[in-house]
Amino acid sequence: MTCIHLLLTLVFAVSLGTPVEIQRPRGVPLTKKQFYEENKPFTCLDGSRTIPFDRVNDDYCDCKDGSDEPGTAACPNGSFHCTNAGYRPTFIPSSRINDGICDCCDTTDEYNSGAKCENTCKELGRKEREVLQKMAEVTKEGFLLKQQLIEEAKKGQQEKQVKVTDMQENKKQLEEKVEALRTVKETAEQPEKEAKERHLKAWEEQKAAIRLEKDKAKMAEAFLELDDNADGFVSVSELQSHAELDPDADGTLTETEAQGLLGGTEQVDTSTFESVWTNIKEKYHSESLSEEPAPVETPPDEVKEPVVDNEPYPEEDVSEEEDEDDDEEDDYHEEDDKAPPTVSTPEKSQDDEEAMPPYDADTQVLIDAAQKTRDDFEEAEKALREMDDQIRNIEKELSFDFGPNAEFTYLYSQCYELPTSEYIYRLCPFNRVSQKPKYGGSETNLGSWGSWSGPENNKYLVMKYEQGTGCWQGPSRSTTVKLTCGKETVVTSTSEPSRCEYLMEFTTPAVCQEPTNIDLSPHGHEEL
Repeated sequence: MTCIHLLLTLVFAVSLGTPVEIQRPRGVPLTKKQFYEENKPFTCLDGSRTIPFDRVNDDYCDCKDGSDEPGTAACPNGSFHCTNAGYRPTFIPSSRINDGICDCCDTTDEYNSGAKCENTCKELGRKEREVLQKMAEVTKEGFLLKQQLIEEAKKGQQEKQVKVTDMQENKKQLEEKVEALRTVKETAEQPEKEAKERHLKAWEEQKAAIRLEKDKAKMAEAFLELDDNADGFVSVSELQSHAELDPDADGTLTETEAQGLLGGTEQVDTSTFESVWTNIKEKYHSESLSEEPAPVETPPDEVKEPVVDNEPYPEEDVSEEEDEDDDEEDDYHEEDDKAPPTVSTPEKSQDDEEAMPPYDADTQVLIDAAQKTRDDFEEAEKALREMDDQIRNIEKELSFDFGPNAEFTYLYSQCYELPTSEYIYRLCPFNRVSQKPKYGGSETNLGSWGSWSGPENNKYLVMKYEQGTGCWQGPSRSTTVKLTCGKETVVTSTSEPSRCEYLMEFTTPAVCQEPTNIDLSPHGHEEL
């Protein structure tokens, strides 16, 4: 009856979920109970020696591995097992046994210290189960979102594949159009080019004639200026009056030098002067220009103060100033249409005088027609470039490793920010990571997309961004992004564990795994 009663009591206790300690030496986990049989000698777990069982937990260390003292602090390398019924079992170093500090939530480590410990396992188990429950809910919802992301990604990839195929066909047609327009353009540009060349040639001839007439006029004017006695000849002595013509630049035009300029003769008439003019016109200074006084220009920023008489007029100061202002205003209105006497009016430059005249009507028609073909060609060529860019961008996106089922596709072309007290961190998946001062300043590149760098069993848990802006006398910046399961897609934290090496935490439903059945019952039943 007694054995039946004890068995019934044990079964009843287990069925009610009441933690019951199965008899074994203190500090021994249930998984090692078979090594501690009370009626048999104990063999150290490392096999080094065998001792009588009554020397287990006798507060003296016999085994080198400390296995004979699981419940005392005798062995420096021993460990004590906290059953922690209702929570998680754990091991603590033997040195913490009876040290007056409660390490096990079930208080079993302080059985002989007199410390007042309270069993908190039940409360800790309850809180842990709440956390696990929330995690399970997040995982479940995140996994459902992940399935949606996968479906959307597959659909999007199929659509992009179809789009690329269509664009490739359109590209062929557009290339043919560009080549056809190129031929039209080149055909229209040939007569345009010939007409422009004819116009330019005629204008060059006209300019040459104009320059020749001007040169003849200057030559005639120079002859008259040099012919001081108006005898129809320019003599050596008359030429000597122009020292700027001195060939050796010593400041004096000698008689011999002047005669050399006149071709070895004493004087020349107008017909012979033409050959003389060719040699002296670059240096010759017209007397009519030298007689005109150089215009004096007043700098725009220079303001002359009015001269004030030293004698005071206290009673008339205000009225006189007002009168002067009125007079100045009247003078301004009277003189505003007149050019300032001290500012010279710039003469029309030679370039302005020699500007090419507009094209004639026939040439302009050819130019307009050719320009129309150029515009059409450039428009078609631009459309072709844009199509090439679109195809290239889509193919680049399709080439990315977006996960086993393309679940990370939705992150492409997106950016996520995390503001801190000093900076705004910005993560653009598959592109780059950056840091910008919160209150103004330039952005710093913390790394460009490198690769997936997670563990072998799941490389998609870590992103690596490399080759960012170089640190001063240091390496280039880089960022490691750790991905965790979450219902939302958000950067949760950033840090710089090592110089120029950043760590970023990022939650996304794309890494949520299919939920498994989690045992949320109180821990410790395995210790019964």
